[in-house]
Amino acid sequence: MAWFRGVPQSTPPSPGTGVLLVNLGTPTAPKPGPIRRYLGQFLGDRRVVEACPAYWYPLLYGPILTFRPRRTAKLYEAIWTEEGSPLLVHSRRLADALQARLGDPAHIRVELAMTYGEPSVGAAIERLQNAGFSKLVVLPLYPQYSGSTTGAVWDIVAKELSHWRRVPDLKFIADYHDSPAFIAALADSVRAAWADGGPTHLVFSNHGVPVKYVEQGDPYQAQVERTNALVAAELGLAPGEYSGCFQSRFGPTIWLQPYTDDRLLELVAAGTKAVTIVTPSFAVDCLETIEEIGVASREKFLHAGGERFTLVAPLNESAAHVEALSAVLAAAGVPVPGA
Repeated sequence: MAWFRGVPQSTPPSPGTGVLLVNLGTPTAPKPGPIRRYLGQFLGDRRVVEACPAYWYPLLYGPILTFRPRRTAKLYEAIWTEEGSPLLVHSRRLADALQARLGDPAHIRVELAMTYGEPSVGAAIERLQNAGFSKLVVLPLYPQYSGSTTGAVWDIVAKELSHWRRVPDLKFIADYHDSPAFIAALADSVRAAWADGGPTHLVFSNHGVPVKYVEQGDPYQAQVERTNALVAAELGLAPGEYSGCFQSRFGPTIWLQPYTDDRLLELVAAGTKAVTIVTPSFAVDCLETIEEIGVASREKFLHAGGERFTLVAPLNESAAHVEALSAVLAAAGVPVPGA
């Protein structure tokens, strides 16, 4: 088999643009086996866990992948839908809606891929190559850059393109944390949540990363804080009317703080009985938004004495999200109709 892949000369290069949307990934079923395969790929990526392999891999392929999949399977079972994993379902709907917004796929074609699992980045890129697209725009569905997420997308895209005989004209969108359309969409989603009951203390809960990643140059924390501040300003909130915090930590490493659950308990102790939570680092609903925040954090807040817990869903496949991503693509040079 040839090391480099190409298309026959009889297939002329397309003047159009291939858009590759990439999300994290998900198990194929809420069962220990598929979860073990997914976690092995995810947690085995050195972009995600920057530990010495001689130390980390025995832990990963020993106790972690032996016991964690069984516990995690129960959580996935609770959120699984008839169509499958919420992350994949919403990501597919978002890709389809974005394609409809961008028009004829012969001119701009959207392909969805996952960094870990299916649909794979390799298969999506190969479909774009076989269609003759000579321009490729990669849009990771991570508004704020982190090496553990966006950096991992770059690695796998670069690996796949290293086998192309004719390398495409490539644009990689590293982040869109302060895109005006994205900020407006988030602010509008909060306003919609407040339409009936009125404003409450707003909690920005973003996925965490280990502190050492930030200390070594990862811009994630700064970009998260910038997103939070811009949304708060759009909503006209004073500093004491909102909080920024981080969720989803894993292992003994110190992660960015304050932790979401700790901040919720602090708010209750200070007399705040009603909160609204928005999760700006998550493009679509997933285990971390539906179960971790929507179930576990809600229960802790109410059990501690809170009375009203409003969760704002991620932008998912909403028209506002589609328009926000269209604006991001237009700013990257994609000929978006009407932009």
